[in-house]
Amino acid sequence: MTQIKAAITAVNGYVPEDKLTNFDLEKIVDTNDEWIRTRTGIEERRILKDPTKASSDMGAEAVKGLLKKRGISPDEIDMVICATATPDHLFPSTANIISDKVGIKNAWSFDVMAACSGFLYSLTTASQFIETGKYKKIVVVGADKMSSIVDYEDRATCIIFGDGSGAVLVEPNTEGYGIMDSVMQSDGAGREFLHQKAGGSLNPATVETVQNKMHYIYQEGRTVFKFAVSKMADVSAEILERNNLTGDDVDWLVPHQANLRIIDATANRMGLDPSKVMINIQKYGNTTNGTIPLCLWEWENKLKKGDNIVLAAFGGGFTWGSIYLKWAYDSK
Repeated sequence: MTQIKAAITAVNGYVPEDKLTNFDLEKIVDTNDEWIRTRTGIEERRILKDPTKASSDMGAEAVKGLLKKRGISPDEIDMVICATATPDHLFPSTANIISDKVGIKNAWSFDVMAACSGFLYSLTTASQFIETGKYKKIVVVGADKMSSIVDYEDRATCIIFGDGSGAVLVEPNTEGYGIMDSVMQSDGAGREFLHQKAGGSLNPATVETVQNKMHYIYQEGRTVFKFAVSKMADVSAEILERNNLTGDDVDWLVPHQANLRIIDATANRMGLDPSKVMINIQKYGNTTNGTIPLCLWEWENKLKKGDNIVLAAFGGGFTWGSIYLKWAYDSK
């Protein structure tokens, strides 16, 4: 029996038009362009300024373009998985809302919340459904309006995050292309170092939680950086070892765009030449679940059928993971 692999067959991205540069931030908080670039690699980020728009709107735009590129109708989609840390509502799911805005009526949909690792968690989940043979077309979308939970008076976090979305279509492949292996991990003890204090059932919204800025991102930067460097590099090296690969065998590393130093450490651990690493953090900052699909979208025309690609991410919680896949198509 021919083995079914789950392959990415199309990719698309969407970012808002409005830019927030380091020089703009200099006017808001006590920081400067050189300090931000040196420590993060970020020069600007995109911001969804329209107060009537949310993560689902960016996700819907990414998915509409995705279906158009693949030449298929919304009715053909079997499932939609949305990775997000900034859902429109606690319920219904943002995936449900995206489906409605795109006109996807024959699918079931749900969200995955794993902070910055959510897109990899979602892609791994989608691959399991495809490999059963029951599902033929699954959309995985990463969408985050991080500006909605960023305190622009906190220079430690406001310099990092931006808004954006990316989406991929996952379909069955019997030619040996697609997702070959994945390693996903989590450690809930890390929650104290990177979290949003209020807004859930532990600390529902009150006047006090708003006044105390408990609905914004809290991050203990040094601890998070230390864990991220270690775990993202470890899991990327592990997936190479499990599949008898070396850095020479890898065509592209697609790392979560959290910090340029973390990306460099991961590439070094894998023995990769910098030319093989997708980096767009300078343009978009950390869009959380949008970073990896946005990279694939921007590099799509350079990808060749059969390319060995490693995806890697680390997120709050803590969560982290890596996926090894063989690219399934040549870009037109």
